[in-house]
Amino acid sequence: MVDPKKVELEAELLSVLAQPTRLKILYFLKDGEKCACEINPRMREDTSVISRHLVKMREAGILDSRKEGVSIYYWIKEPRVFAILQTADEMLKTAAQTWAREVAGAL
Repeated sequence: MVDPKKVELEAELLSVLAQPTRLKILYFLKDGEKCACEINPRMREDTSVISRHLVKMREAGILDSRKEGVSIYYWIKEPRVFAILQTADEMLKTAAQTWAREVAGAL
């Protein structure tokens, strides 16, 4: 039997990643540290919403931050998050190929 706490923690981590804006932020930060003042305009959402997403990812240990004057800078603390996303991409490609074969066979 799988430990229920383990499953709960995995679900929490995956739920942090299961949000399009957060994924956009991750891909934007993939090149390196960025100021929140650079992140906010790229996301085209209210600053307070972006701030909550950044805090959520920082609390999950995916991002880290530092304050410099009035600016807050964020960076990827846990780069293995991109391995998770790569696995998801591979699964999506496989599913798309399977679906395409099924559609082609039905035509």
